[in-house]
Amino acid sequence: MTPSIRMTRARRLAGFAARLRDCTSGLALTEFAISVPVLLTLGLFGLETANFAMAHLRISNIAMVTADNAGRVRDSIDEADVVELLTGAKMTGDGIRFAQNGRIILSSLENKSTGTQQWIRWQRCDGALNVSSSYGRPLTGTSPGVPITDGTEIYRTDRITPSSAPSSETYSTMTGMGPAGNTIASQPGTAVMMVEVVYNYQPIIPNSFLSGRQIRYESAFNVRQRTNQSLLNVARITPRSCNTFAA
Repeated sequence: MTPSIRMTRARRLAGFAARLRDCTSGLALTEFAISVPVLLTLGLFGLETANFAMAHLRISNIAMVTADNAGRVRDSIDEADVVELLTGAKMTGDGIRFAQNGRIILSSLENKSTGTQQWIRWQRCDGALNVSSSYGRPLTGTSPGVPITDGTEIYRTDRITPSSAPSSETYSTMTGMGPAGNTIASQPGTAVMMVEVVYNYQPIIPNSFLSGRQIRYESAFNVRQRTNQSLLNVARITPRSCNTFAA
């Protein structure tokens, strides 16, 4: 190969290298490829965070509305009223699959006949999540006050015939319900409807950084008008007992 040919090829190669160095035609594509993962991550992070916040709002609303409506039932309250309240709570949470992944616990908190101690006259639950009340359960009227979970506080085991030994405050040592330092108590002659709602958050993104989070809210409202705080039976209505876990 002659020196002139080698010189020509070297010049062509140098020119190609210079054009390649100054070329910006693929810059936008390169920047897009680098930025897409970052933008996608930030977008999904924001979407998951917003969904988590909405789940908190929904659970808080379920607790407050259920306790409020339970306190508004006039004259007397029965099993049909409670079923309606708990069913409404689950329907409110349809969008987050609350019935399948949550639990709502409604307790009637009352003042003992003497002193300032409190007791749970009756308690009803709904939802498939296997959790119990953080503050206790109704107790049997016989020593040592075994917790009642099957909905028979005021009935025999058939849940129809009135019991001769209904749930009693005799063995209760409660002073109220609620977190330490922020407990609530009922006044004599009335009751407080205490609602606990627990929900296992269901992320919209698999393996989300919010996976495994549990949301819990509580709410309490005083009974407005009724003076009979017993939970009355209704024919053909199965009590939503707290030993059943189903959506």
